[in-house]
Amino acid sequence: MTSSHRRGPRTADVSSAVESAAEVLTALWDRTQQTSRTRVSPSQMQALAIVERHGQINLNGLAAELDAIPSSASRLCDRLQAAGLLTRAASVHNRREVMLALTRDGRALLAEIGRNRHQALARILADMSPDGREALLTGLSEFNDAVRSAGADEPWEQHA
Repeated sequence: MTSSHRRGPRTADVSSAVESAAEVLTALWDRTQQTSRTRVSPSQMQALAIVERHGQINLNGLAAELDAIPSSASRLCDRLQAAGLLTRAASVHNRREVMLALTRDGRALLAEIGRNRHQALARILADMSPDGREALLTGLSEFNDAVRSAGADEPWEQHA
C-alpha cells in the first residue's frame, strides 16, 4: 500500500459520503427526468440511453445490457414504441433479428433531460467554492480512473 493510500480520511468514511452523494444525485436525476414533457420510467430511460449509446442495438443486446429477459425488454420497447420514442425494424443482415433505434422524439427527449440535468448540476456547483469544485473534479477523475483500472471485473464484485 502506498503512503498516499494510508493518509487522509478512512475509506469507510469516504464510502459513506460517496453513498450519500450518490443518493442525492439519483434523486436529482429522477427530478430532472420528471420535468420533461414526456414522462418515462427509470427502466425506460435506461433503455433509451442504451439505444442512444449504440445508435442501433438488437433486442437481445438491449435485454443483456438491462440484465432482463428478452420478453421483458420487448414489452418495455412496446411502450417506448407506442410513445413514439423508439423504432423497431428487421435487421438488414438477419430478418429474424429486431433492431432498435431512437426516433427524433426519443433523441429530443434525451437531449431535453440532459439539458435539465446539466442546468440542475450547474446551479448546485455554483453554490460551491472554487476550491471545492476543483477538489470534486480531482476526486471524480481519480474515481473514474480507479473504476476503469478494474478492467473487465466489476468493482462492486468481491474477489476471492
